Amino acid sequence: MLTNDVEVFVSPEGATGDIQWQIEKSPVAYDRALAFMEARTRTIRERGHSEMVWLLEHPPVYTAGTSAEQKDLLNPMFPVHHTGRGGQFTYHGPGQRIAYVMLDLQKRKPDLRRFVFELEDWIIRTLFKLEVLGERREGRVGIWVNMERYGKPKGTEAKIAAIGVRVKKWVTFHGISLNLNPNLEHYNGIVPCGISDHGVTSLKELGVNISTEELDRILQETWYEVF
Repeated sequence: MLTNDVEVFVSPEGATGDIQWQIEKSPVAYDRALAFMEARTRTIRERGHSEMVWLLEHPPVYTAGTSAEQKDLLNPMFPVHHTGRGGQFTYHGPGQRIAYVMLDLQKRKPDLRRFVFELEDWIIRTLFKLEVLGERREGRVGIWVNMERYGKPKGTEAKIAAIGVRVKKWVTFHGISLNLNPNLEHYNGIVPCGISDHGVTSLKELGVNISTEELDRILQETWYEVF
């Protein structure tokens, strides 16, 4: 374990698949999280250890995926980590729920595109239970909200969740981040995911006030609807 303040449990009785859930109660440094994921995916691949979903948050940090362009780093207010996940620049910090997903796709369907679609579906179902309509957008990674429903000008959209994954020998890692109540001004140091035409939002900004524990419960519930 990375901290003493952690909850670990396996899939509930009757659920499909042996998934270990690990929920961190304290922020986890980004570099430590990367090291943990590398080690865990290796044991899944080589030793047949159980698959895992890891719920956590990070201290403020910018991360750069394999498609990141330096021009999109506008003002590095926080440490910058270059990582092997797909995607461009994004922000992680307090108030953002991150789910790192470590699955063996060979036990499921070795189809990366389908896996990303299922991650999107997981987020959309979670938001729907909170009465937020999250949507896919052609050519734009992540899940988006039509802000016109919240009093913004017509055509205004904002991202509420990001997706960035990596696969080694069909074992996945990295995953999704969903904005619960982060400081949205922290996104000003980057062009999030290389998209400057649209902003970012959070559940709090949309009027949804729930605890991290409640969000975790919903994420677990909707996981088994998709996976």
